Amino acid sequence: MPRLLTVTIAAILVTLAAAAQSAPGGETLYQKACSKCHDGGVERAPTLATLKQMSPESIRFALTNGSMAKLDLGLTAAEIAAISESLSGKLLSATALPQQVFCPAGAAFEAPFGKPYWNGWGVNAFQHRFQPAAMAQLMADQVPKLKLKWAFAFPASTRAWAQPAVVGGRIFAGSAGRKVYSLDAKTGCVYWTFDADAPVRTAISIGPAGTGWAAYFGDQRANAYAVDAVTGKVLWKTHVDEHPAAVITGAPTLAAGRLYVPTSSGEEVTGASPKYECCKFRGSVSALDAATGRVVWKSYTIAEPAHPVRKNQQGVQLWGPSGAGIWSSPAVDPKKHAVYVTTGDSYSDPAAATSDAFLAFDLDTGKLLWSRQMTAHDAFTVDCASPTKTNCPEANGPDFDFGSSPILVDLPGGKRALIAGQKSGMVHAIDPDQQGEVLWQVRVGKGSVLGGVQWGSAVDGENVYVALSDLGFAPAPPPAQFGLNPKAGGGMFALNLATGGEVWHTPAPGCGDRPHCSPAQSAAVTAIPGVVFSGSLDGHLRAYATATGRIIWDLDTAGEYQTVNGAKGTGGSIDGPGPVIAGGMLFTNSGYGVFGGAPGNVLLAFAVE
Repeated sequence: MPRLLTVTIAAILVTLAAAAQSAPGGETLYQKACSKCHDGGVERAPTLATLKQMSPESIRFALTNGSMAKLDLGLTAAEIAAISESLSGKLLSATALPQQVFCPAGAAFEAPFGKPYWNGWGVNAFQHRFQPAAMAQLMADQVPKLKLKWAFAFPASTRAWAQPAVVGGRIFAGSAGRKVYSLDAKTGCVYWTFDADAPVRTAISIGPAGTGWAAYFGDQRANAYAVDAVTGKVLWKTHVDEHPAAVITGAPTLAAGRLYVPTSSGEEVTGASPKYECCKFRGSVSALDAATGRVVWKSYTIAEPAHPVRKNQQGVQLWGPSGAGIWSSPAVDPKKHAVYVTTGDSYSDPAAATSDAFLAFDLDTGKLLWSRQMTAHDAFTVDCASPTKTNCPEANGPDFDFGSSPILVDLPGGKRALIAGQKSGMVHAIDPDQQGEVLWQVRVGKGSVLGGVQWGSAVDGENVYVALSDLGFAPAPPPAQFGLNPKAGGGMFALNLATGGEVWHTPAPGCGDRPHCSPAQSAAVTAIPGVVFSGSLDGHLRAYATATGRIIWDLDTAGEYQTVNGAKGTGGSIDGPGPVIAGGMLFTNSGYGVFGGAPGNVLLAFAVE
């Protein structure tokens, strides 16, 4: 969702604030570049403690090649280096994993799908996020017996934000540090690492490539990749969007030899600058030949390219329509020969009719088959929260975009539905066979910029399981400008697939008084027969009985870990991806140091003792 790209920019602004305290001339630099945002209490900025956990290389990358580079702060290379080193407390230097953490040579990767697996974002191209019993090999009565087997730390990161895949007994996971890792599922030893051009937060899909196997994913510079699943050697790389703020956050979906790649952008943030000609980016989905990376077709979520609309208070030209990025993984429907996506809000006037919507594209040609909008007139940039609103669209929308994938399900009586939750707090079910006709809509939360349903739900044959964010903020003692409200947000819902009727609702447990504490449940949900799992910003991963909503397991992931790769490992808030389950093991990320959440950098592996 748009909040993801806000993270990168806000993070580096706070980085500069930290430099003001520790480097010569830092106060002047801070006042020049950052005081407007950080003295004004911008709620999306990570804390100073969070940013101190970043590596100097990551900070420098964000300033020179990431979203902050587009703001043109006028920093020299020396100033960037000084900021990077002073904040992190480390010198800029190459970092490498020690040799002893690598797996012994000769491990086979033959017939990888002959073993239990979790592939891609939703475990199937319908985005169900439900793992059948034969693949899970984890019974409901075994869940309370899960124990930590190993922990892996993503070095010098403040968030573990990429959902792992489990295929052929191996883990494949991206990282905020631009590295993609292949690990052994049983031990956590490292098979290989791959350096992407930008951070990787998409889930990874494994599929055939010639006589071998490839790992497919996207990065935060709109590059799609295929790398050899055994060696990590790049097979191809395709840049799918030329807009400088374009990113791939939703996992590309692999189906029948095609890779369906969604794009969104950070222009909702960069567009907030009063000197920026906001906005021209349009969301898109590209169909790539999985064997070669060739673009078979590319379709935009907004058919009309941006054109001049009006000028802002400073006389800067504004453009529109724009936005409608795709923040989640597409669903593929072989029956209707369609690929379905959900879209984000518009960035500028006029608000597009295809933003905050379900869209269907033809698999062969990319032609838009139909669209169904859920929130009209939702055009928004981060500047809408400022007093001047120089680059805020006249629509000044609520920012109620979709971050959840559309889930394709069969209903009783032969009907089908696409189901997705929205930041508005609504869960929608529409008919993919009737041009998106609404079947039912249910409100589960109040909704807000960081509220409602954030990263996705799960379905079994009867219910859709929905986690509620509704993240709240509260005043915090100086120097912090804001904190998380320990009494706002959270809760789990089970809704009947056919009717939307509430089967059960389990309120969020008490959050306590630990720092960065919020009961909001923003992370994606995962289900196995009899159990549904949901992570929380308070660091807890909880398992609920699907029949009653009773909590049968409550794991606190926050804290320090001894890691198999020797790097410092810390658990924190759980947000973004949900846990994955395969072969009797459960894998979950912990750490999400943005929006006031607790930083962390670990991938945790659990099994029954």
